[in-house]
Amino acid sequence: MSKKNEFNLVYIVGVTLVATLGGLLFGYDTAVISGAEKGLEGFFLQAVDFDYTKVLHGITSSSALIGCVIGGAISGLFATALGRRDSLRFASVLFFLSALGSWHPEFLFFDKGTPTFSLWVTFNLYRILGGIGVGLASAIVPMYIAEIAPSNIRGRLVSCNQFAIIFGMLVVYFVNFLILGEHTNPVIDKSAEGVLSLNPGSDMWTLKEGWRLMFVSEAYVAAVFGILLFFVPRTPRYLALIGQNEKALSILTKVNGATKANEILDDIKATSKEKVEKLFAYGSLVVVIGILLSVFQQAIGINAVLYYAPRIFESAGAEGGGMMQTVIMGVINIIFTVVAIVTVDKFGRKPLLIIGSIGMAAGAFAVAICDSLALKGIMPVISIIVYAAFFMMSWGPVCWVLISEIFPNTIRGKAVAIAVAAQWVFNYIVSSTFPPLYDFSPMVAYGLYGIMCVLAALFVWKVVPETKGKTLEDMTRLWRKAK
Repeated sequence: MSKKNEFNLVYIVGVTLVATLGGLLFGYDTAVISGAEKGLEGFFLQAVDFDYTKVLHGITSSSALIGCVIGGAISGLFATALGRRDSLRFASVLFFLSALGSWHPEFLFFDKGTPTFSLWVTFNLYRILGGIGVGLASAIVPMYIAEIAPSNIRGRLVSCNQFAIIFGMLVVYFVNFLILGEHTNPVIDKSAEGVLSLNPGSDMWTLKEGWRLMFVSEAYVAAVFGILLFFVPRTPRYLALIGQNEKALSILTKVNGATKANEILDDIKATSKEKVEKLFAYGSLVVVIGILLSVFQQAIGINAVLYYAPRIFESAGAEGGGMMQTVIMGVINIIFTVVAIVTVDKFGRKPLLIIGSIGMAAGAFAVAICDSLALKGIMPVISIIVYAAFFMMSWGPVCWVLISEIFPNTIRGKAVAIAVAAQWVFNYIVSSTFPPLYDFSPMVAYGLYGIMCVLAALFVWKVVPETKGKTLEDMTRLWRKAK
């Protein structure tokens, strides 16, 4: 145990690491499709009872995001009814079931290896189930960490969730790479009329088993996450909201020491007298800012790159089908996420978001220019990696930090749910429209994302308040005055 007025770093880090496994699964589940989507496309192109088009493939590649919207939207209800920790337990079950179902969607009802329209629907339902888990985790993990962490290291600890998300993506990029091994992704032919077909020379193992193994690999992580959640506490702020002040004080004492714990509990009770308040009890501005932070995080186009990375690198002229370049990008993303973790409590949230937006705009416009000049090879690959790296040191972690801390205690559950649901709606819009948009013109796609990056920088500069160093109760007082 630490000194009386200091926080217990070992305890906090242990609890945070368990919670961030939810972030790792968030990243794992959303990025596993990047390695599996070509195998899936080849598999469903063999169906005889329906035509598998680019539009349907866009739906398949992004169907989990429908679940993410649902999970984000209901996260406030779950966070209030079950509490933050128990909601994460439920999410871990959804991750596990989705991984098994995506691996073997034929279970009970269909013949294995025979693609049909009904099987396509079933597969996407399993992906949606996992998406609900992602939506819950995306909202509740940052909330859980923010409600336990001391204010002076809260930004770093919540940013660790983004590190876990990106680490989960890196892990699954590497797992997909190992699973693919010596095998190759299928070759998809396109006729003059735009009809897609599977090239007869394609590697059939990738179609039959490769994509299945990629999805089932997630089940192991989900099981570990669910088990470890039985060893972490409920958050003190949630316990105070439901009237369990003694339990809340016990957790606060473990985190902050006895003297500080009593001060924090008094502050929590002073700003949480009403267990439920209307969403706009503190005015509409705070809710609108939270929603727009979520919208801009997706409108700048990052997930179009993360979900389709191997295909994009391959189109840019990268060797080896783009899988190795995707792994390299994942490593660089990790490094730049660490930059954000180290600096978010030192430099603040706003400077990182503005710098990141400018860097992303430069990378996106560079990709657009490379496409307009028909440049292939190292330049477009570097430009894409720069674009992603600047996201990882800014909008990736910092947006989640702000969403977890900007709302007053008594509306946090509902407000976070709305902001996260908006984030997943725009994630789905961007991800599902990217394949046809990219097919039409990469220059138009990345030019559009670059413009959105510039608008995001202006929004942060003019509207978003700085939350560095403020307690969650300070934010409650801030919005009460601004109302």
